[in-house]
Amino acid sequence: MNRWPLAELLPHAGDMILIDELLTCSEEAVETRLCVRPGGLFSQADGSLPAWVGLELMAQSVAAYAGYQARLAERPVELGFLLGTRKFECNVERFPAGSELRIRGLRSLQDDNGMGVFECHLEGDGIAASARLNVFRPPHPDGYLQEPAQDSPA
Repeated sequence: MNRWPLAELLPHAGDMILIDELLTCSEEAVETRLCVRPGGLFSQADGSLPAWVGLELMAQSVAAYAGYQARLAERPVELGFLLGTRKFECNVERFPAGSELRIRGLRSLQDDNGMGVFECHLEGDGIAASARLNVFRPPHPDGYLQEPAQDSPA
């Protein structure tokens, strides 16, 4: 389904890319996949991932959605921000090594100022998590990354 490598859709690099594959993407929804493997950036000693990493998996799925939409429109992939989440719920404390996780996001709001809301669900064998993510893609992201000039002492 994906015409582009995941690394070309996300503003992440190397080990920071946690999801494995973009499965589907439409104007309203995205679905991604991850197989939990030991030795990852956030892996615990037993190879599992803490459940809180589910939020980052959801956020990267939304970022893949935004990157895919940008590439379809022949625009560059831009930086976005996870502003917060509401009602993160997960029925497990960790995602065991070897688990295959599917992450779905449904866009429920997106405005012209770059604000968006996605209803996200993460599922695997005996695993269920959900959250509402509030995201922001600024019109000029470079301005958000520049540090203010330091005043020199008099």
